Amino acid sequence: MLVVKDLSVYYGYVHALKGVSLEVEDGSVIALIGSNGAGKSTLLNTISGLVRARSGSILFDGEEITAEKPENIVKKGIIQCPEGRRIFGHLTVYDNILAGALTRKNTREIKAQADRMMELFPRLKERRKQLGVTLSGGEQQMLAISRSLMSNPKILLLDEPSMGLSPTMVKEVFDTIRRTSESGVTIMLVEQNANMALKLSKRAYVIESGVIVQSGNSADLLQSDEVRKAYLGED
Repeated sequence: MLVVKDLSVYYGYVHALKGVSLEVEDGSVIALIGSNGAGKSTLLNTISGLVRARSGSILFDGEEITAEKPENIVKKGIIQCPEGRRIFGHLTVYDNILAGALTRKNTREIKAQADRMMELFPRLKERRKQLGVTLSGGEQQMLAISRSLMSNPKILLLDEPSMGLSPTMVKEVFDTIRRTSESGVTIMLVEQNANMALKLSKRAYVIESGVIVQSGNSADLLQSDEVRKAYLGED
């Protein structure tokens, strides 16, 4: 579905991504783990067209999208749920969800899908009339994911969904991601919580200083001494 080949990205003179290659299969959950500043968000932003690559290519369903504008990439079905959630605090939960459908025209379909989001996320249904700013961090993350799903993504790029959340809310958010995957959405998950990310995903990539240093089945990486020491806090 998504193929990244030998991608290089610069911020001025800083070489942020150095020949990154990876693949995301249709219907799968893949994880990208690494420390702060490793290049995880840069990769998502480049796939989304928000950052331009110096070299390399990005193929989506066999089509070259490396130089496409962000709005065209969204229309093709690549939707990014950004780090920090970025919900509209002054809008109600329900209106936040509707805001995710700005590229769509059929109001009946939009309303029907918004109602499905309420069923997929019962906590949001309970709070549908509340302002976004009144939600907890975990609830705001659920809202950000549901808003992203309103664009009917073929692939959802999730950027640090557990950041700043309590352990209880982290579990709830990952349960949300699991339900989203089970609904048929392909997911590329960027996440510092390596343990949760590897348990949820089928395949994973480890990035350090803009370079993919390990890749493989997530279950195998969970057992890797190198990964356990570097990202799971184990000796």
